[in-house]
Amino acid sequence: MRKDGTFIGVEVDDAVAGDAALAAKLREVCPVDIYSDADGRVDIVEGNLDECVLCRLCLDASPAGTVKVLKLYDNEAVLA
Repeated sequence: MRKDGTFIGVEVDDAVAGDAALAAKLREVCPVDIYSDADGRVDIVEGNLDECVLCRLCLDASPAGTVKVLKLYDNEAVLA
């Protein structure tokens, strides 16, 4: 699953998008509410994407490589 704002895009691997524990964790750690827990599934709140502060908390909370934050203003560079 991928959703794009004007400056930031977020991609969540379909293999973990249905993980209820991960959905709850992402919702909890994101300081700008980019993630929501939609019936035990990870959901991305499009209206909040460009509020991303590049804090990496979502990357640290998820299995390696399953969540990607893309800097659309920088040729889709992946936040590492």
